[in-house]
Amino acid sequence: MQYLALIYSKPEPTPEYGSPAFVEMMQEWKDVTETYVKDGVMVSGNALQPVEAATSLRLRDGKLETMDGPFAETKEHLGGYYLLECKDLDEAIKYAAMIPTARNGTVEVRPIMDVG
Repeated sequence: MQYLALIYSKPEPTPEYGSPAFVEMMQEWKDVTETYVKDGVMVSGNALQPVEAATSLRLRDGKLETMDGPFAETKEHLGGYYLLECKDLDEAIKYAAMIPTARNGTVEVRPIMDVG
């Protein structure tokens, strides 16, 4: 079964690109991704641009409305995701707990609906 691990974090400045802190941070993400690939659970994953780059839309009475940024004001922002193939929710939670953001943000694990 597939599970989407949605990665939320508080908007905080990231270390300067190329700095030792940046390299260390990126190594953590690389290690997690390599574990997923090695264990055969990695389907896909990506980081997202900041919320300032988002466009939200609504269709009301046939009229399209667009808004810059996210629709809801939240304290944590969706920063990326992993799509994992796991035998059950317990296994998905085990892998989601490896995501570095789980230490100071939130990782939401949600099963993918089978509409086939």
